[in-house]
Amino acid sequence: MKKVVLITGGSSGIGKAIGDFLHQKDFVVYGTSRNPSQIADSIFQLIALDVRNPESIQLAIQEVIRRSGRIDVVINNAGVGITGPLEEIPMSEIKNNFDTNFFGPIAVMQAVLPQMRSQKSGIIINITSIAGYLGLPYRSVYSASKGALELITEALRMEVKNFGIHITNLAPGDFATKIAYNRFHAPLIKDSAYEIPYGNTLKTMDEHVDGGSNPIEVAQVIYEIIQNKNPNIHYKVGAFMQKLSIILKRILPDKTFEKIIMNHYKL
Repeated sequence: MKKVVLITGGSSGIGKAIGDFLHQKDFVVYGTSRNPSQIADSIFQLIALDVRNPESIQLAIQEVIRRSGRIDVVINNAGVGITGPLEEIPMSEIKNNFDTNFFGPIAVMQAVLPQMRSQKSGIIINITSIAGYLGLPYRSVYSASKGALELITEALRMEVKNFGIHITNLAPGDFATKIAYNRFHAPLIKDSAYEIPYGNTLKTMDEHVDGGSNPIEVAQVIYEIIQNKNPNIHYKVGAFMQKLSIILKRILPDKTFEKIIMNHYKL
């Protein structure tokens, strides 16, 4: 029996790369988009879903079950970036980021868990970020939303393990996608106390994404996780130095690691 996969945010970037790869591996793939009718080049099925809208989530889950009778894999990939000095980011944008990156995935998991419990099987893979392990300057909200999802995953996997359901995280580093162009940037305010350091950091972040790896690397790790009968709690995929930064944070004194991060961003 072909496994049925639902990928939130499946119309572009990492989500599309995952969907294309799994489709070619003969999975039944459903991707989601807020406006699937505007996507003309998808090789797998797209259905409407907005992770900020609980009714939209329920309808999408029901549609997949109606078409395929089950859901074996959910990949919580939909997310948005956000940058800026915390002091200057509008609270409405902070709430929108958490609605998409944190509360949205929770709502998707709540909607699909009854189906997986009835099947006595399933795997949920939450796409977080290496930034979720680190408090990064001018990415505070993004780091916080992804870090929160990491912790939710750790707790939830223990709650549902006896039902035959696996929950895991995959934290990518920088990959060549459109996230840098689609994320919310707090504007550079002339004569702001943060104008120069934020401007320099923003340039560095965009260079990292533009020079990032091919998102197919994430898709390949996703495939390996799905094939694993007992997946790990955390996976990281990205450049060596990005993964090393997580290890360094664990072993170095806090202020030493903070200095390394500040030097990296030229702060």
